[in-house]
Amino acid sequence: MCRIVCMVVALTVALIQMPAAVTAQNGPLRIEITEGVIEPLPVAIPDLVAETPGSAEMGQQLSRVIAADLVGTGLFRELPASAFISQITDFGAPVQYADWKAINAQALVTGAVTVSGNQVTVKFRLHDVFSGAELGDGLQFAGTTDGWRRIAHKVADVVYSRITGEGGYFDSRVVFVSESGPKAQRRKRLAVMDYDGANVQYLTGSEAIVLAPRFSATGDRVLYTSYETGFPRIYVLDVGSVQRRVLESQQGVMSFAPRFSPDGRTVVYSLSQGSNTDIYAMDIASGAARRLTSGPAIETAPSYSPDGAQIVFESDRSGTQQLYVMPSGGGEARRISFGEGRYGTPVWSPRGDLIAFTKQSKGRFHIGVMRTDGSEERLLTASFLDEGPTWSPNGRVIMFARETQGAAGRSTLYSVDITGRNLRPVRTPDGGSDPSWGPLQR
Repeated sequence: MCRIVCMVVALTVALIQMPAAVTAQNGPLRIEITEGVIEPLPVAIPDLVAETPGSAEMGQQLSRVIAADLVGTGLFRELPASAFISQITDFGAPVQYADWKAINAQALVTGAVTVSGNQVTVKFRLHDVFSGAELGDGLQFAGTTDGWRRIAHKVADVVYSRITGEGGYFDSRVVFVSESGPKAQRRKRLAVMDYDGANVQYLTGSEAIVLAPRFSATGDRVLYTSYETGFPRIYVLDVGSVQRRVLESQQGVMSFAPRFSPDGRTVVYSLSQGSNTDIYAMDIASGAARRLTSGPAIETAPSYSPDGAQIVFESDRSGTQQLYVMPSGGGEARRISFGEGRYGTPVWSPRGDLIAFTKQSKGRFHIGVMRTDGSEERLLTASFLDEGPTWSPNGRVIMFARETQGAAGRSTLYSVDITGRNLRPVRTPDGGSDPSWGPLQR
């Protein structure tokens, strides 16, 4: 039987790095993710074995979500069930590795599901077919039937982590602006969804324009800008209760582009008075604000480094819109963008090694990444309008908004790997913009 660890994904797996893409060897399975072309790993994911009456459909649904998560990374290729020689009908029975090797499966996910009332329990194992052994210990997750998709995402996170050696990102949520109606009369409201666009829930109505929602590091609160009073003001919303409060700023000034500090105690934002816009930081508990930049330039879109020590922001102090980094308490800023074009909406990677940004150059918009000193700039996308990047919890994938041209243009969410591979739309009921990717759920 498998070792049972309920609702915990804490793994230590001995992995051997492979050269280049994906190869089979006698040691443990491993994908090394590089900037080169990667051959997707062939993986078999049979339907989970139903261990209670009426749970077969749940087993099928779970396996489909697990497969969609893995295939959606571009790193895995699912083998069709029609190719299977062996069938998994008993979770406790020995695996016939020769049958799976014969169809060129390199990894095999086996599992079982039990449904009792509104409770569902899933246990699973990951197998390295070519070494003929399990890759790590089996695990078990339990939850409600309403939350079955979360369980599937958790399983996929474990599989992804054990094979790539990186943290997962499937059991996470994204807050965004849901857009509906014609372009000239676009209705916008805040919404939250699973990372793959499922389970959309609306957090506000569409009576007023809302912009730039931003998750806290713990995923329990959202900052956003609303025009419901006719003037842009920053609100803090509790995701669980959907209760909110305004962050008071100076009378008669516009406050916008907010973002939490990593510890969630401070909000950094832009405040505009007349033709001047500067960056401020506010202590959420006391409401005390301090000015971080001072000058005639327009300075906005601040984002903290993961350790909270630095802030990256956009400014036109040099005459064009460029990116700068300064200490989080304010002080001298250094310019980090020097390519041709204008740079904006910077956001620091959760790994701390990269900064994502929007770039406008030669009539095209791009999502790109660069090192925190501005080196190794790499453009990942190009279109009529790409903007607003946000990082997955593991720093491997970027989500952003893409708008199509013309009077009937529509804004849609997309994701792309930081290598520039695997550009994919994120399916939502309506249009979407301003995504903010939250942490892994607990």
